[in-house]
Amino acid sequence: MIKSELVQRLAERNPHLYQRDVEHIVNAVLDEVGNALMRGDRVELRGFGAFSVKNRPSRTGRNPRTGQKVAVTEKYVPFFKTGKEMRERLNNGVDLGD
Repeated sequence: MIKSELVQRLAERNPHLYQRDVEHIVNAVLDEVGNALMRGDRVELRGFGAFSVKNRPSRTGRNPRTGQKVAVTEKYVPFFKTGKEMRERLNNGVDLGD
């Protein structure tokens, strides 16, 4: 599902809201999650999961084409861990669209 599909579904489920208002709400939530991660905060959505930032230290990598060693700098990457309720929903007969 892409963001526009999420906005569309939420607008359909909430006919009292304009689609542009739903889009503003979705954007505001995603912006706040991103801003919190940029500050190094953890964002927990009960029953869904938690977003956090993990540090990947610098290391020596390898160029797969040439085999030459390459220095890879330290970086921070977003990390998502599903909540218990979400894991249970996924593992108790939910149709994944196959």
